[in-house]
Amino acid sequence: MKSVIEYENYRTFMQDFYDERKRCSAFSWREFAKLAGFSSPTYLKLVCEGKSSLSQIGVERVASAMGLAGFELIYFRALVVFCQAKSDADKRRAYEEMQEIANAHKIRVLDSTAFAYYESWMNPVIRELAPSAPGATPGDLAKLCYPETSAADVKDTLAFLVKAGLLKKIDDNTYVQSDKSVVGSTDAMPVAIRSMHRQMAEFAMKAMDELPVSERNITGLTLGLSHRAYHRLVTELAAFRRRAVAIAAEDDGADQVYRINLQMFPLTRNKEGGKNE
Repeated sequence: MKSVIEYENYRTFMQDFYDERKRCSAFSWREFAKLAGFSSPTYLKLVCEGKSSLSQIGVERVASAMGLAGFELIYFRALVVFCQAKSDADKRRAYEEMQEIANAHKIRVLDSTAFAYYESWMNPVIRELAPSAPGATPGDLAKLCYPETSAADVKDTLAFLVKAGLLKKIDDNTYVQSDKSVVGSTDAMPVAIRSMHRQMAEFAMKAMDELPVSERNITGLTLGLSHRAYHRLVTELAAFRRRAVAIAAEDDGADQVYRINLQMFPLTRNKEGGKNE
């Protein structure tokens, strides 16, 4: 699902959120309303149809139910004001705020470059590391990487990121990110990112053995789940990823690059004898 900053109508965004949840599970308008703390099971459906509106408190409740945080939450608030404003002046102010947020937190969607980008763990790491270390040479950046690498490999990675438009070189050994966040297109992402997941899973195993607990956080849960509960958790994990991106996007003082792995997979076969989807 697209980020909220790509929308100019909050009702469309809410409807897309509902449709995405409905596609993955037995989600209903009643459940959506319950998540947002509303007693009427059809209230949010009426909002999406333009037959009702959101109050200020309603905005916060719906945003929480959809897992919005950070700049996405701020944008959603302005988006509701823009759509519901009665005066042109209020509408213009809200739209200007929306544009400011969207321009500051651009999200680059990878399509044709996705495969090359996710071939190596170095691409996302150097993309985050280089802008935080202006003036650092490829050799300096190589020394900062926890998985050992060479100055030559860092140099090649920087050249690829600049060519792909993911970094912009503004001076000798000084780079800035062209966009705040990077996501994959719906079609290209599943295939392209598998290699990256494998590499990062191996690094997680090394971190467990080589890094002190104060520098890593590795936890896990073993749960009995129904098919419905599984899809609810998938949605919760997606919401957490959006919140994590929002928190990182608002952080101007990054001094390290971290990786968060979110994994959920079956440890038993389906009791009904069917295949796990």
